Amino acid sequence: MEPSLQELVDSKDMRWIFVGGKGGVGKTTTSCSLAVQLAAKKSKVLIISTDPAHNLSDAFNQRFGKDPVQVQGFDNLFAMEVSPAQVVREKSAEQIGRNQPEIISKALSMLSGNADAIPGIDEIMSFAQLLVAVNRMDYETIVFDTAPTGHTLRLMSFPDAAIKALKLFQSVRSSAGGIIGTVAGVAGVDQDDITSAFEATDKMLEVIQTVQTQFKDPARTSFVCVCIPEFLSLYETERLVQELTKREIDVAHIIVNQLLDANDDSQCENCRARASMQGKYLQQIRDLYEEDFHVVRMPLRTSEVRGIDLLKQFGANLLVPYKFKYLKL
Repeated sequence: MEPSLQELVDSKDMRWIFVGGKGGVGKTTTSCSLAVQLAAKKSKVLIISTDPAHNLSDAFNQRFGKDPVQVQGFDNLFAMEVSPAQVVREKSAEQIGRNQPEIISKALSMLSGNADAIPGIDEIMSFAQLLVAVNRMDYETIVFDTAPTGHTLRLMSFPDAAIKALKLFQSVRSSAGGIIGTVAGVAGVDQDDITSAFEATDKMLEVIQTVQTQFKDPARTSFVCVCIPEFLSLYETERLVQELTKREIDVAHIIVNQLLDANDDSQCENCRARASMQGKYLQQIRDLYEEDFHVVRMPLRTSEVRGIDLLKQFGANLLVPYKFKYLKL
């Protein structure tokens, strides 16, 4: 497989691209650089950070928040930093109803008689709400800069969980019938808000089912794993690949970052030792992924990749392989 992300950038149908991996391996640098490359090909691109420790602002040297902001120097690249647990309040009143996550959570708990009917319902419904809002925007491609592996896998399960919650909500609503007003009073929710929630859930369910279908379509959605040649990172990458495959989410690109280009004649003993250690894990990466994945190898940088110029330089080697002087690939 070609060691490049070129096919992702060139794809006319690709809408959702997730970038994930262990903490500290360069996910944000990769996702921002990829978004910059996509902006050169696409009509309009959005990059979203769902990592609680947001870094998009640092990478672009520009402050972002929970609403899309145009990246300086681009007409068609926008960025936002948002937690899935955060309700997108400003857009929700107009687009999908006021404070839907809290209302649905309260109503579902009261109507079902089970406060834990759907664990993490607030966060699940907030992410569903975010997907609905983003899906209605006119972005050709959306890039997600995700949190470390465990959080990311949970995030990827949210569409399925949201559909389960919404269907349960509809089912309980149908059986509850005339006691809705009583339940609204006990739950401390205005009956008009619950009625609005009922109407909104039907529309939300339809959109989330469409997005879920897109997530499982390799022509529309892909996941890019970022790792470094160390044991824990490689272990988490394999875990990520296995879990994503189970969830029917395409994962065909692996970025191996922070590679040290040193030889046996290097004057730095630490460099030689580290290059030797990396070589061992590079061989494991070859054995595991070389035949079936696009494995892109990126060098260790001498400075932080911050600002548009450095992101463009980094991104260029996501498409055209970096030429290592000593490293045997």
